[in-house]
Amino acid sequence: MDWYEAVFEVIDMRSFSNLWYWIALAVLWSTTSHWVLGVPFDMVLRARRKGGEAERDLEDLVRINTNRILYIGRVAGIWLLAFSSAFVTALVLLGFWYKVEFAQALFFFAFPLSIIGLLSMTTARRIQHENAKGDLLYRRLARHRLYTQIIGMLSVFVTAMWGMYQNLVVGPLGGF
Repeated sequence: MDWYEAVFEVIDMRSFSNLWYWIALAVLWSTTSHWVLGVPFDMVLRARRKGGEAERDLEDLVRINTNRILYIGRVAGIWLLAFSSAFVTALVLLGFWYKVEFAQALFFFAFPLSIIGLLSMTTARRIQHENAKGDLLYRRLARHRLYTQIIGMLSVFVTAMWGMYQNLVVGPLGGF
């Protein structure tokens, strides 16, 4: 046995049995639920508590980020939708039809994030349409964060169930 075989025997490189995959999943959802429309949620809480300059800073940052999100949607929305749909479809086919575990793992990242992207677009549109400020803006951002956290919890749960299935039933040889 050479060095390469020894390393890969000790460290399982399959996606769902790899500790780094689960760390990346936790970091992904932690970061996604903290940054609401590109704004850190602690800034929302500080603006709600203190008001004044913190509130103006929040409103400016939300205005900048919603304008950016909506501009990207107007300019490249159809192309982003087409490419992301094709990417997720390719992951589904590779992962679940051809049984490529790495594609399955990427699907459990990409699909929920695509839902978050659509949610961000609708929230940005709603904030801009209503010209949300103050309490209305806080409610919109808090609701967006709540929906993001719900999607994240469901995603982690489904990923964990599928990962346990892969590790227990299918096994290290991929069902062969």
